Amino acid sequence: MANFLRMLLGVALLPMCWGVVRAFYDSVLAAAGDSGGVTAESIALVGGMVAFVLCWMAVPHPVKTYVLGHELTHALWGLVFGAVPSKLRVSAAGGSVNLTKSNMLITLAPYFFPFYTFLVIVVALITSAFIRPLPWLPLWMFTVGFTWAFHALFTLETLAQRQPDVKLYGRIFSWVFIFLANVVLVLVFLAAVTSLTFAQLGGFLVNRVLDAYVGVGSAAVDAFNWMVSQCSRT
Repeated sequence: MANFLRMLLGVALLPMCWGVVRAFYDSVLAAAGDSGGVTAESIALVGGMVAFVLCWMAVPHPVKTYVLGHELTHALWGLVFGAVPSKLRVSAAGGSVNLTKSNMLITLAPYFFPFYTFLVIVVALITSAFIRPLPWLPLWMFTVGFTWAFHALFTLETLAQRQPDVKLYGRIFSWVFIFLANVVLVLVFLAAVTSLTFAQLGGFLVNRVLDAYVGVGSAAVDAFNWMVSQCSRT
């Protein structure tokens, strides 16, 4: 019953996905600003993504590295919610970590939280606390792009398989939630490092999501009126 309700919630969130995609487009345009987005940092970010895609196609996939990050993400989010992790196990065939408690965010975290990108950002923040301005910013952005592409491609490959984590909360709800969480995290990162402000981002999200639901509501009313008109003719 719980998974059925989550499935209904996942379906209800589908218009939000479209609204968030449109907000993402608006945010990228705003983040580009007067420079048109062509800066050393933006080129390095995209270059990092492209570099990992090329590595993905050219060399064996670093599965154990992904599994390690996957299980450490469970452990990290478990710590955030007060769980105690233990017995970390990692191999090319899979991995596991024991936690004293769990919830939806802990379970699904590896699919929306880019662990290695998080590590890069933490190291960058620590470095910036001692050296201002942060040196070699394009190199940092390249590493962010490289690790985020690592997260994105492995997440897609993993979700194409049967995952107990995803099955636990229902595939439709889990996929929708993972998609929304990934896009929103990217938007937050954009707002943190570009000319896009958090106020602009909030406005884009609210307006586009509302537009999506208004559009769905209008379509539903039109469909209902059409069905009524067809029934009245019989």
